[in-house]
Amino acid sequence: VDLVLIHDPDDHWRQAVDEAYPALHELRSQGVVGAIGAGMNQWRMLERFATETDVDAVMLAGRYTLLEQSAADTMLPTCLRQNVAVLAAGVFNGGVLATDELDPGAMFDYAPASPQLRAKVARIAEVVHRHGASLPQVAMAFAAAHPAIASVVVGARSEAEVRRNAALFERPVPSAVWEELVAAGLLRPDVRPGA
Repeated sequence: VDLVLIHDPDDHWRQAVDEAYPALHELRSQGVVGAIGAGMNQWRMLERFATETDVDAVMLAGRYTLLEQSAADTMLPTCLRQNVAVLAAGVFNGGVLATDELDPGAMFDYAPASPQLRAKVARIAEVVHRHGASLPQVAMAFAAAHPAIASVVVGARSEAEVRRNAALFERPVPSAVWEELVAAGLLRPDVRPGA
């Protein structure tokens, strides 16, 4: 097994650290498991894993995206310092950034996106399209640009989505996209790729 993650131990920190982590640590030391870590859709506990254990990687879902960068302030820098690879998952925030045509029923973090959030996504898409790029392309590229991010993990429902995501991931995003998103107040200046 290449990588084993403790999944969503939100309310079970002691059990995860005192039971699951030592078992995985032992399997890694035996060579049964290549790497160990934790995965969840909040960053605080992942930051604790990075500082209080010897994990190799963490999977961060939805907390470093075009719409939310809450992990940028302390968690991602901590992972860089601790040499903990970050797998960025949920970069489409549950679907609202997954397509160029904004669906009225678009989801954000497992719930229908609010009208305000849909309006923000529409403004982001307008900037992205003006530069000949695609919203999911920019969403994946944004996460991938951070030096702590080792890989971007995206879900797909079909072979066509897998192929589309792979093709979009390979396309470079014009730097003007990031500059305009920052100038429009749609992206924090300190997380702009290339900054």
